[in-house]
Amino acid sequence: MNRVVGYEQLSDPTFFAERRLPAHSDHRWYASQAEVERGESSFETCLDGVWKLAYSANLATAPEGFERDDVDVTMWDDAPVPAHIQMLGYDRPQYANTQYPWDGHEALEPGAAPRDFNPVASYVRSFTLERGLEDGERLVLRLEGAESCVTVWLNGSYVGYSEDSFTPSEFDLTPYLRVGANRLALRVVKWCSGSWLEDQDFYRFSGLFRSVYLRRLPAAHLADLRTSVRVAPDLSTARVSVRTAVEGSARVTAHLEGVGELESDEEGTLSIEVDQPRLWSAEDPQLYDLTLRVWDAEGRLSEVVPQKVGLRRFVLENGVFTINGQRIVFRGVNRHEFGEQGRVMTRERTEADLIALKRANVNAIRTSHYPNNSFLYELCDRYGFYVIDETNLETHSMWDQILQGQLELADSIPGDQPQWLEAVLDRARSMYERDKNHPSILMWSCGNESYGGDGIAAMADLFRQLDSRPVHYEGVHWDPRRPETTDVVSQMYTPAATVEQFLATNRSKPMILCEYAHAMGNSFGAVDKYMDLAEREPLFQGAFIWDFADQAIRLTAPDGTAYWGYGGDCGEAPHDGDFCGNGIFYADHTPSPKIPEVAHVYQGLSAEIHGNLVTVTNRYLFTGSQAFECRVRLAREGRELAEAVLDTQVRAGHSATYELPLSVPEDAGEYTITVSFRLRQDTAWALAGHEVAWDQAVVEVAPGGSAGAVAERGRGPLVVDQPRSGALTLVEGGHNVGVHADGFDVLFSRITGALTSYRFGRSRDGGHELLNAPVTPCFWHAPTANERGYSGPFEEGAWLLASRFSRPVRQGVIPAVSRQDDAVEVTFVYELAGLAGSTCTMRYRVEADGTVGVTQVLDPVGEVPDLPEMSTLLQVPGTLSTLTWYGEGPDECYVDRRGGARLGVWTSEVSEQLPGYLTPQESGSHTGVRWARVTDERGRGLELRCDPGSPMELSALPWTPFEIDNARHPWELPTTGRTVLRPALMRRGVGGDDSWGSRTHPEYRLPSGPLEFRFTMRGVM
Repeated sequence: MNRVVGYEQLSDPTFFAERRLPAHSDHRWYASQAEVERGESSFETCLDGVWKLAYSANLATAPEGFERDDVDVTMWDDAPVPAHIQMLGYDRPQYANTQYPWDGHEALEPGAAPRDFNPVASYVRSFTLERGLEDGERLVLRLEGAESCVTVWLNGSYVGYSEDSFTPSEFDLTPYLRVGANRLALRVVKWCSGSWLEDQDFYRFSGLFRSVYLRRLPAAHLADLRTSVRVAPDLSTARVSVRTAVEGSARVTAHLEGVGELESDEEGTLSIEVDQPRLWSAEDPQLYDLTLRVWDAEGRLSEVVPQKVGLRRFVLENGVFTINGQRIVFRGVNRHEFGEQGRVMTRERTEADLIALKRANVNAIRTSHYPNNSFLYELCDRYGFYVIDETNLETHSMWDQILQGQLELADSIPGDQPQWLEAVLDRARSMYERDKNHPSILMWSCGNESYGGDGIAAMADLFRQLDSRPVHYEGVHWDPRRPETTDVVSQMYTPAATVEQFLATNRSKPMILCEYAHAMGNSFGAVDKYMDLAEREPLFQGAFIWDFADQAIRLTAPDGTAYWGYGGDCGEAPHDGDFCGNGIFYADHTPSPKIPEVAHVYQGLSAEIHGNLVTVTNRYLFTGSQAFECRVRLAREGRELAEAVLDTQVRAGHSATYELPLSVPEDAGEYTITVSFRLRQDTAWALAGHEVAWDQAVVEVAPGGSAGAVAERGRGPLVVDQPRSGALTLVEGGHNVGVHADGFDVLFSRITGALTSYRFGRSRDGGHELLNAPVTPCFWHAPTANERGYSGPFEEGAWLLASRFSRPVRQGVIPAVSRQDDAVEVTFVYELAGLAGSTCTMRYRVEADGTVGVTQVLDPVGEVPDLPEMSTLLQVPGTLSTLTWYGEGPDECYVDRRGGARLGVWTSEVSEQLPGYLTPQESGSHTGVRWARVTDERGRGLELRCDPGSPMELSALPWTPFEIDNARHPWELPTTGRTVLRPALMRRGVGGDDSWGSRTHPEYRLPSGPLEFRFTMRGVM
């Protein structure tokens, strides 16, 4: 048969594979043990590299008969494989979340492929067969990933067809081979009926995006193997069994290193008993080396197959999931396979990702929402991650339209519709067969956001027929008709308090959140509430952050600047904008400021300091605290005073209290005690000395030597410089009020109604001007993604008007001035634009040493919107480019995301204070700031201080909030000659339960009613 798969087949949900070989385990086979040790198999040839490629907009314009030998393709483009064709300049990348990418372009019945625009990539590649195959040998083509469907020809003959972008497709080339040159032709179409099952929240690509192999199968071949492990309830023994499927006349033997030879039973299953096994877990990912040897009928060695085996017991007992007898808590993350080349991932990049996650204390991964490359699971086995392996299934658009009332329940896909059943079962089977031998996989998932029904229930039944691992599916939460589909209650983005309420009455199954903490832009607030709940509620067994890294594409701005583009930046429509920027890592997989919070929330050890004692709580399941060196560090207002080692021996799951190995001095001041746990030995993912956990306490010693722990970390007294002396001169001019003394000059404008000039220091030009613009009250920041998600700018826009367009109250002389013995007070009262009757008072107290005390009082009247922040906007010269602060850091932190921040003295360039979120938004702030300086290269500049015991928040950026708000990409931010300081009483927390309606938790919002904020500013030389 030499057929061409046409539009009719592409649009048929029941036509998803033809002549494709059955799925099997992902083992590799070698000709000898020496090949195993080199990691190079003579049975395998990789066809990655340069292929010939012809691009067409649709099937109608695709080259006909290109698979024939007599068709000249020398003028076709050279294209790399693996790659997405959209990343090579063909078609265009398209980011879409819930909507199908063709929505609004073509009216399609479910399952139908688009006709008019449905890009086609025609590939040609030749390979040489040096010799003919021996009797019984076969040559198989293996495509690790082709999006979304592929047709294969060899030497002009039709070989087969396959869908399912994310599991391998294998085809037998043997009948069509010839000695010498062979011409391989593939056609990959972007969208087919299977694309209706692949509506994941990701960029829409096509092409051969994973590796391509030729694999030779000897006459005696191990076609499939399945390892199974049964660990005794008391964990004292384990039985390792291996079931094999062979082709040809073959005999299989197996050896488990360090244990012995496996014995065969009457059914051919090989097995062995292991006494006192070292069990696999995320904390100790011990793997045993199993080696299988395949012998042909003459007793000759045909193949050597290495297989890693992890011995672990993951079961539901006493109502909760346990691993090796201990209740498990998933401290997880969802991970798209996505990097700088889209979904083209290398083993090296994946390994680096997993190392970064281990260092952030993540112990679990959900493969959202499709099977990953095989090497992901191999690496998870090795490094220690608990994996939920997810089938390539998502029909979010259909589900969304059902919830919106646009479609009926009967329209859901796969739902109860029989035409979709075999396709989804095929996807589940393909994933299971490939991945079944990986100990890291603890659950099988039926897919994501596809509602419910008979089809998904049948997938769950299939997993249970094939395997003993639990089955996960979240959609039962929305379509509860088939609750037996899932073995775990799974929800998304449910607030921690709601989870607790749910479990108060629903205790039939353990519960996880397969997605939570939607980390879009500046987010990830109040996540500690979830992990605290997991510690006190046995049935809540953890959650998976959405998600690992921003999905973004490297683009070039008109001015030549490289930047990370998101939905719409490639000219695509429809699209979903920057909703792809949800990562705790940036698009280049470097850590964002959310990572310190992740690491702290997920850490396995905690230390609570009270007086001279510290209580260590060990949340690990199997690792004692003695595995880590515990260092205690004492510092006074950022300066280290002492460090000591504390010997701890806290068993997993227990707590113990120890006396601190150092004491706080009696000298007055503010001290920090930081308890840090570090690796004693090198591991696969970090060197000795890497910090795995820490906690900090702040102790205030009052004059006279009495010490007390500060209840809230980050509060305490200040360091105060020696004051300067000098007589004040007050000049009340017609348009300006001036206050002068030796070394400084201050001007207040009656025209603009603000503090407009502050010169500090004597020089030929009259001192250094430290203000670039009038000082104004500010109540606004560039909305975060979460604030945009609940329409915050619409609800709270009056505060933007108040921040930009307020004016002094025109009653009497502006400003009000009063002379005191040692200071001058100047007061402005502003009426707030958009907030009738509300006012803000700015009171400045100028002292003889050049200190200007600022008191800002907000007096709202009537019902006013929720307040984004209360701050003062200070614009200073851009030459003041170095920020030093005594407060929490070193990364940005907010009132609901400060667990990963430490109190100390930190230094940064102002230009580095804006994090690299895809869309500029409120970011770069710091909590718990006692004092801060912005200085030039000579150390001159401006210092801000707050009242003792009342730390402020501080942001220092080159832009105003309004400039940041106007930019959709970082490259659109203007070049400025300013540093913009925003000392604040408080900024609203960033939130993070979700990004489409959830608000910051009440305790992290600014209080209603009158508010007062005080700080001082003073020049430094």
